Amino acid sequence: MRNNLILNVDSYKTSHFLQYPPGTTHLSSYIESRGGAFPRTVFFGLQAFLKRYLSQPIQQADIDEAQELFDLHSVPFNKAGWQYILDKHRGFLPIEIQALPEGELVPVKNVMLQVVNTDRNCAWLSSYIETALLRAIWYPTTVATVSWHCRRIIADYLARTSDVTDSLPFKLHDFGARGTSSEETAALGGLAHLVNFQGTDTVSALVAGRRYYQAAMAGFSIPAAEHSTITAWGKAGEVDAYRNMLEQFAGDGKVLAVVSDSYDLWNALDNIWGDQLKAQVENTGGTLVIRPDSGDPVHIVTETIERLMNCFGSRVNTKGYRVLPDYIRVIQGDGISLQSIEAILAAMQERRQSAENIAFGMGAELLQKVNRDTQRFAMKASAVKVGGLWRDVYKDPVTDRGKLSKRGRLAVIRDSETGLRTIRESDLGDRKNELQTVFRNGELLIDWSLDQVRERAACKDSYED
Repeated sequence: MRNNLILNVDSYKTSHFLQYPPGTTHLSSYIESRGGAFPRTVFFGLQAFLKRYLSQPIQQADIDEAQELFDLHSVPFNKAGWQYILDKHRGFLPIEIQALPEGELVPVKNVMLQVVNTDRNCAWLSSYIETALLRAIWYPTTVATVSWHCRRIIADYLARTSDVTDSLPFKLHDFGARGTSSEETAALGGLAHLVNFQGTDTVSALVAGRRYYQAAMAGFSIPAAEHSTITAWGKAGEVDAYRNMLEQFAGDGKVLAVVSDSYDLWNALDNIWGDQLKAQVENTGGTLVIRPDSGDPVHIVTETIERLMNCFGSRVNTKGYRVLPDYIRVIQGDGISLQSIEAILAAMQERRQSAENIAFGMGAELLQKVNRDTQRFAMKASAVKVGGLWRDVYKDPVTDRGKLSKRGRLAVIRDSETGLRTIRESDLGDRKNELQTVFRNGELLIDWSLDQVRERAACKDSYED
């Protein structure tokens, strides 16, 4: 089914072309996070939207379909305006979008992008695309932000309790595809996570990486068991199920994961892995990753690691924390959130267990349990050109001062004291505007690679709140 951009909108937007002051020729709007759960956000996802939606021209069939639908819907439709875009601009939207580089860590209350129409006859267009554009930004940016803060916590505990940190990119694995509302959600959210990490089971994210960010392979996974592949052997065959996993997937340099709580986790740890299959585990040449799963995550993880150390031994690193042998590790994929990751790592530190022992799998908490209000995203008009003169546009509701919007054409500068800071474009002077023109009249002007986005986000692994 063809995507009709004209219908990617809220109903009330269709009548707005009749509501602007006479003589209006240009409208400038911006997107920001007004605050929320985190003081800064990792800007990501615009390029995917530009390539997927705005780089394709509208067609006559789109206009005709929209006319029919909106007539039946009982709202006005600017058919003449869309016909003008098709005839004059070959169906490409006459707009310009300026944006910060993707991967930037942006303090809240700062502009991430600014959009303005380039054709004086299309002032209504800048606001018309709000529904699609805001959604394209708030969701992947919020997921990238949650993932980045998880990375920050894990990196902190690795620095405290481990001699090595090169495993950081694989410490948080995306388990969230089945918990998302759509395949596109999984693709965009999963790719947003891969800005910060390289572990994923969300194949849609890999496809998005190839299509939108020049990433031949954005993430990696390993052979892993699920409960059905273990319980299909029956309770009496549990040891055979585990042995089969080793025989099928273990070997020099290989990594495999086996869920081990189908029946009695403690028996699986103490008697099956730690006794019956112990020699086989020790001699695989690779790494077995035990997934304990069910139960209170803090207790389950720390107790699992403790029991594995009792069976397989451990060494003490230079920071005084215990580490399992290289051939065995743990991944917890149940009940994982930003908060539980920190709680688990704190409990491990208390028991002198290095963060090197553990990786995490995160599902709905990563890709689905976010919304536009997590970071209070908004797109607002800030300037309008009427009769040849720009004038400020803003809102300042007395009932909610937190919704005060910005005024005028805007720019973002890099301040040595405060970091990124939004100012009026007229006050820019000789300072560099960090907003770059990335799209104009259907043409993508900057094409970021995922590697560039990752490098930008990773160089800000720490900041002072």
